[in-house]
Amino acid sequence: MKTNLNKTLWRSVKQAKGRFIAIVMIIMLGVLLFVGIKAVSPDLYGSADSYISQQKLSDLRVVSTAGLTQADVKRVEKVSGAQVQSEKSVYILDQKRSDVAQLFAYRKADSQNKLKLKSGHLPRHNDEIVLDQLAKSKGYQLGDTYRVKNNGLKTQTYRIVGFVTSPLFVDDEERGAANIGDGSVAYFAYLPATNFKTSVYTALSVRFPKLQAQSSFSGDYKQQVQHKLSAVKKALRGRATARQTSLQQQATAQIQQQQQQLDQQKAQLTQAVGATVATQQLAPAQQKLTQAQQQAEQIQRPTYTYTKRAGNPGFQGYGDMTTRIAAIANVFPLFFFLIAGLITFTTMTRMIEEDRSQIGTLKALGYTKREIARNYLLYGVAAATLGTVLGVVIGANTLPLIVFKAMTQYVYTAVVLDYPLNAILLAVLFSFFVTLGAVSIVLTKELAEKPAALMLPKAPKAGKRILLERVGFIWRRLSFNQKVSYRNLFRFKARMWMAIIGIAGGTGLILTGFGIRDSISQSGIDQFQQVMHYQAVVSLEDNAKNVTTTLAQNPRYQQSLGLYTDVVSVSTSGEKVSQVSLDATDQTQQFKKYVSLTTKMPQTGIVLSQKLAKLLDVRAGDTVTVTNSDNQTARVKVRGVTANYAGHFIYMNKTTLNRLFADRYQVNTRLVKTQKQTAAQENAYAKKLLASDKVVHTEFISNQKKAIDQQAAKLNPIVWIFIFLSGLLSFVVLYNLTNINVSERIRELATIKVLGFFDGEVTNYIVRENVVLTLFGIVVGYGLGNLLTAFILRQAATSTVIFPLTIGWSGYVIAAVMTIVFTVIVMGVTHFRLKRVDMISALAAKE
Repeated sequence: MKTNLNKTLWRSVKQAKGRFIAIVMIIMLGVLLFVGIKAVSPDLYGSADSYISQQKLSDLRVVSTAGLTQADVKRVEKVSGAQVQSEKSVYILDQKRSDVAQLFAYRKADSQNKLKLKSGHLPRHNDEIVLDQLAKSKGYQLGDTYRVKNNGLKTQTYRIVGFVTSPLFVDDEERGAANIGDGSVAYFAYLPATNFKTSVYTALSVRFPKLQAQSSFSGDYKQQVQHKLSAVKKALRGRATARQTSLQQQATAQIQQQQQQLDQQKAQLTQAVGATVATQQLAPAQQKLTQAQQQAEQIQRPTYTYTKRAGNPGFQGYGDMTTRIAAIANVFPLFFFLIAGLITFTTMTRMIEEDRSQIGTLKALGYTKREIARNYLLYGVAAATLGTVLGVVIGANTLPLIVFKAMTQYVYTAVVLDYPLNAILLAVLFSFFVTLGAVSIVLTKELAEKPAALMLPKAPKAGKRILLERVGFIWRRLSFNQKVSYRNLFRFKARMWMAIIGIAGGTGLILTGFGIRDSISQSGIDQFQQVMHYQAVVSLEDNAKNVTTTLAQNPRYQQSLGLYTDVVSVSTSGEKVSQVSLDATDQTQQFKKYVSLTTKMPQTGIVLSQKLAKLLDVRAGDTVTVTNSDNQTARVKVRGVTANYAGHFIYMNKTTLNRLFADRYQVNTRLVKTQKQTAAQENAYAKKLLASDKVVHTEFISNQKKAIDQQAAKLNPIVWIFIFLSGLLSFVVLYNLTNINVSERIRELATIKVLGFFDGEVTNYIVRENVVLTLFGIVVGYGLGNLLTAFILRQAATSTVIFPLTIGWSGYVIAAVMTIVFTVIVMGVTHFRLKRVDMISALAAKE
């Protein structure tokens, strides 16, 4: 008996290959996207962590404006578990192209931030240098001569012996800022440390071996590094003042020595030419010493800057992008999978209902309920297993690779493919639930009936008047075929809603793909067109005078506004946000021309950007604590919240700032408006400004916009995968639902064919219903796509970026066109199938 059942099972698969393949395809697509996208973020993190581990990236870096000494090293070494590596570097202007390069000291014994060789070899002799692999695009090759011009280096000419990557620089689009040239580092290089004349260090790299077992992107790692950072800051407490005193003493001692030498010269000259002449001749030298003494007394307290891994160029961008993909992966594939599961459940249900007579026959022949159920359970297991295995293998091994290939600008080239076990387990459980669950539910109902009842076809559903019939002036104008189609639509409501859900789901998913792309791109457009209305931010030297004259040297300069800016932290009793830009102005009316606030600049109190307010959970009327860069704190009332899409900002007027931080207001930044400039023109302008003694750094808004656009572009592969697979799912869903519709109504279709309907009319009998369902499904899909996009964007928003819901008209058009094209293709296939209907077999009585 088991042999006969097995034959029946294989006959069912063979006779309805299209249905079995459709079930496998739907399950495969759902699993493929669910598991594949879930694998992308872990694979990206794994790739980065693998590189970081191999190259021994430091956890923290300490930089001082006055350099670091051995005393600083000893203090940091006392921090529990800390490994400290001192570093030296210098910025130079490339003699070949006038690009800014950062030259680092290379020591073979260094245990942190190890270079990864891409070609050639590492420096072995004092006249050898290795360049950033990015320098290849500047025209450099192995064996070329590399010339520098810097008094801090012993050797000025080197031979290029290799190209490398460094864990300190992970993104080819970002190499950090400099205080020379155009202010942006073009590439880095490493040369033997013995070439550096200076005795002080540029930076200290600190690594904690106990933290390396954790991913650099995990919450636990970030929390523990923050604790270590606090410990390092505590260890260096007081060093800034001590370093200031030391520098003043060194300068004073040198001046005193020079003064003694000058006094000796004066004594000798006095004996030779008299006191008056001697004093006149040595006056210039004496004046220089006096000025030097004044400068020594004015030596500022150095600033110590602490940077975690996230502060390295490109590191945060990589993490944000991966987090964004992870957020999308938590929503989109799940919804996709639910649609696939729903259609699979429906298909399995319809298959069993079609086999009523076969089930009745087997039951009459003496087969037990368990034996009959076995066939359908095996059918479901086979479809679920095949679909799941194909989906897991294809998804986990292709989607991450597609994303990796689109991210060639990052140094994390090692592809670490991992199978996300939790996602796979969920996919297996869901796949078996929608197949075996449908089998169990329907079989329980069918097997409860008598064999005689099962062997009879189900009585057709009774017809009834529909709502449209009550609208006489419309109903009377419809043809007979149209009336039949609309009655059938509302007669089989379950089938109608299943079709609408399937079509709307596919359309909505396609639209969501476009929505994700458009919304992420729009964040940059909104930020730099609706909020910020200037082209550059120029940071000024202390007490810089006549800055406007310097800025106006560019013929494209239009106007500028002076501000006081600072990087602060803002906190409440429960939350704290660091790296917040504080802008204070004494010209509130002019400020509106540079920054659009959606609330009025208050006379007292501050305005917060919306993401900052959300993170702190505050609104107008609440009080927050602001801590400035000198660690001074002040409590201030929030008077408003303004729209902002990238970064955190607080805005206030001059009076409020001076009240908070004791007459702190001094213009240290200018917002500059210019005519549109090319990248080359912006670089030339930045170089000219830095060459003056008034400007510290120039940041162009175009660079910030470019960075946001690049982040959006990196998601394009994911978006196109969504769109392609959503389209494929839509096609399979439409084909499957149409197949079910035709199978259920084959006697009805054969009947109208016998009555003399032509092939085209028979096809239109089905097509007319599908057209209505498709159009209605598209409309519902539009609403569904907007809701799903909005939800995903909320999940994908980072701690500093908000994505406005934006879907371009092209997304709506393409989503609708794709759905309509799939409908047309399915109808074409259906037409040829209906032409081959065997009317005698279809109408044969089953009593």
